[in-house]
Amino acid sequence: MIKSIIKRDGREVLFDEGKIAKAILKALTACGEESAAEAARIANLVSGKIAAICGDDCSPQIEQVQDQVEKTLMETGHEEAAKKYILYRANRTRIREANTSLMQAIDEIVNVDARDSNLKRDNANIDGNGSMGAMLQMGTSAAKAYNASHLLTPEQARAHREGDIHIHDFDFYALTETCCQIDLLKLFHGGFSTGHGFLREPMSIASYAALAAIAIQANQNDQHGGQGVPNFDYTMAEGIAKSFARYYSRKLADAVEVVLDQDGRLDHFKGLVAAVGTPRMGRDADEFDARVAQTIAEDTGLTVEKCAELVARSRRRAVMETDRETYQAMEGFIHNLNTMHSRAGAQTPFSSINYGTDTTPEGRMAIRNTLLALEAGLGHGETAIFPIHIFKVKEGINYNEDDPNYDLFKLSMRVSAKRLFPNYVFLDSPFNLQYYVPGRPETEVATMGCRTRVMGNVYDPENEIAYGRGNLSFTSINLPRVAIEAHGDEALFYQKLDEVLELAAGQLMDRYHIQAAKHVYNYPFLMGQGVWLDSDKLNINDTVGEVLKHGSLSIGFIGLAETLTALYGHHHGESPEMQQKGLEIVAHMRAFCDRKAQETKMNYGLLATPAEGLSGRFVGMDRKRYGVIPGVTDREYYTNSFHVPVWYGISAYDKIQTEAPYHALTNAGHISYVELDGDTANNVEAFESVVRCMHDAGIGYGSINHPVDRDPVCGYVGVIGDVCPRCGRRSGEALSAEKLAELRKKYPSVPKFCGCD
Repeated sequence: MIKSIIKRDGREVLFDEGKIAKAILKALTACGEESAAEAARIANLVSGKIAAICGDDCSPQIEQVQDQVEKTLMETGHEEAAKKYILYRANRTRIREANTSLMQAIDEIVNVDARDSNLKRDNANIDGNGSMGAMLQMGTSAAKAYNASHLLTPEQARAHREGDIHIHDFDFYALTETCCQIDLLKLFHGGFSTGHGFLREPMSIASYAALAAIAIQANQNDQHGGQGVPNFDYTMAEGIAKSFARYYSRKLADAVEVVLDQDGRLDHFKGLVAAVGTPRMGRDADEFDARVAQTIAEDTGLTVEKCAELVARSRRRAVMETDRETYQAMEGFIHNLNTMHSRAGAQTPFSSINYGTDTTPEGRMAIRNTLLALEAGLGHGETAIFPIHIFKVKEGINYNEDDPNYDLFKLSMRVSAKRLFPNYVFLDSPFNLQYYVPGRPETEVATMGCRTRVMGNVYDPENEIAYGRGNLSFTSINLPRVAIEAHGDEALFYQKLDEVLELAAGQLMDRYHIQAAKHVYNYPFLMGQGVWLDSDKLNINDTVGEVLKHGSLSIGFIGLAETLTALYGHHHGESPEMQQKGLEIVAHMRAFCDRKAQETKMNYGLLATPAEGLSGRFVGMDRKRYGVIPGVTDREYYTNSFHVPVWYGISAYDKIQTEAPYHALTNAGHISYVELDGDTANNVEAFESVVRCMHDAGIGYGSINHPVDRDPVCGYVGVIGDVCPRCGRRSGEALSAEKLAELRKKYPSVPKFCGCD
C-alpha cells in the first residue's frame, strides 16, 4: 500500500490516487478521449504497479509515479494521451526550472554588487546598484522566465537556453518592438502629447531642442531599443528659422526706435515686416531686406538708404543672437540626454541623431553648433555618451572641397578625433545610394543606436524611407557552433546553417504575431502620436500588426572569423581564399533572408550583430561543450559579426578593405571600427584619410576609435601617459590648493569639486 509521495523539494505528502486520475483525464480529454471511468481505471493500475515495485507502506518519488503513468497509458492503448501527458510534464518542468532560476536571479540582484554580477551588467545603460535599476532588473528576470516557459516552443526555448541562438531583449518579448526613427518635424507640427499634457508646436530653436529630448524620452518608454532621429539638422533648421525671424523683427524695431527716439513700437514693426513676408537667413535675403527697407522708409519718413543700413545691421545682429541661442539649445539637448531618465528612472534614453546634409544657412548653423556642443563636453568636460552622433557623408554635399557643407565635414572629424563621435554613414555606398533621391531627406539612410538600418520595404515598396520605421526584433545565431559541429565538412555546415536559420526565422515570425496583437493604446506615444509610419491612420483601439510590417525582422550572426577557423583553419583576414569563403557564408545567409522576405512580404534582413555581451555568452557555452579549440574557443569572446579579429595584426586600410564587402550583404545593419593609436586630435589629417578610405571602399557605416582619457582632477581630455599634460600629476596624486586655483583661472573645465580640495 502506498502511504505517501516524496515531492521534488523533499516534502512528503499523503498519497492521493484521485490526483493521478485527474491528470490522466486531462490527457485523455486533450486528445478527444474524455472518460472519467477510464481515467480512474488507469490510475488504479498505476497505483498497483508502484505498490508492486515499492512494497508495503512505500513512499515513491513523484517522478516514479509520472513514469508509470506514461507507461500505463501506452500499455492500455492510449498512445496519443501518453504524448499529451509527456508534453504536459515537460512544460511543467520548464515552468518549475524557470521559477527556480528566477529566484536565483532575484537573489543576485538584491545581494550582489553590480561590479561583480554579469546579470546586473546585462544592460550598460542601467544602474544595477540603484533602486529603480534593481527593480527593473527583477521585472526583467520575471519576464524572461515567463517568456521561456509560456511563449517559446520547446525547440526555440532549448535553442536559446543552450546557445544555438540568442533572442535579443528577451525580457520584452511579449511587450513591444525594438527601435524607431522619429520624424521630429512631423511630430512637432501641430504639437503632441506625452500622455501627461499637450505640448504646442515649438516656436524657437530652444523649444525645438528641448522638445526633441522630451520626444526621445517619451518614445523610449514605448520601446526596448534605441530612439533615432534621421533628420536632426532639417528639424533644428526649422526652429532656427523661427528664432531668426523673431530676432530680425526685434533688432530692427530696436534700431529704428533709437533713430526715431521712440519706444514700445515692437509690435508695429513686426507687422511691417510680416507684411513683406517671413525673414530667412539665405533665401532671397537681399531682395527681402530691400523691400523691408522700403516699407520702413514709407512708414517713418526716413530715407531708404538709412533704412537699408538699419536693416543690414539688424540682420547681422539677428544672425548672431540666433547662433548664440542655437549653441545653447544644442548644449542643453546633449546635457538633457545624458541626465534625464526614462523607464522608471533607471536609464538615460538610448538615442542617436543623424545630420550633415542640410545645406541651408539654418541647417548649417544647426550642424555646426551641434558639433561644437559635442566638442565642449559635459559640465566637467566629460565626453557625452548620448546621443550617438552620426554624420551623413555625401559627395556633392559635404565630401569634396567645393561642396557646400565641406567645412562641416572637416569640423566633424576634428570633433570625432577628440570625442569619438560622430560616426559616419556613407550615402554614396551603392546599397545606400540606391534609395537616395536628391531633395528628399527621408530617402537618406540613417542609423539607429550602434548599427541598425531599415530602408528596403518589401511590404510597401513605395515607402523605402528611413522615417517612422525601425527593427521589430532580432535574433542572432551562434555561427561558430555550426562550424564546430560540421567537423570540417562544408556541405554539413551549410545543412546545419539552414536548419538554424529556419529556426530563427520562425521564432521571429512568432514574436511578430505577439506584437501584432497589441493595440494603439499599448504604445501611447509611438503609435498614439503617429511616430510609427502609418500609425496616424489608426484609432486608439485598433491593433498595430499591419503598420508594424513597415519594420524589419533581423537575423544576426557573430564570429565569422572563428567560424572560418573551425571550418578551414584560417580566418578571412589571413588570405584571399578565406575572404572568399567568408563572403560565401554571409551571402548564403543574406539569400536566405531575401527568400523569406519575398515569401512572407515581411522585411527579413541580415544583421551584423552588436555582440559585445553575446560574444562572451556563446564562447563560454561552446568552450564548456567542446573544450578549448585554438583560434575558436580559446579567447573570452567571439569576434563581433564579420570583423577581422581585434587581436590580429592588420593595418587600418587593409581592415577596411577586408570588411567593406560584408556591408553590402548585411542590409539590417553593420558597422566597421578602426582603432588608431595616439592622440588623433593632433593628427586630424590621418583621421580624415581613414574616413575617406571607408568612403571609397564602400563601407556603409564606420567609426574610428582611439584613446580618450580624462584627468578627474584637472579635467584634461586626451591621451594621458604617465603624467597629465595639463597639471603634471601622476595617477593617485593630489594637487595643492594653489595649483588648483591657478589651473581654474586658466582652464574653466577644471572641476570645482575634485577630491583634492
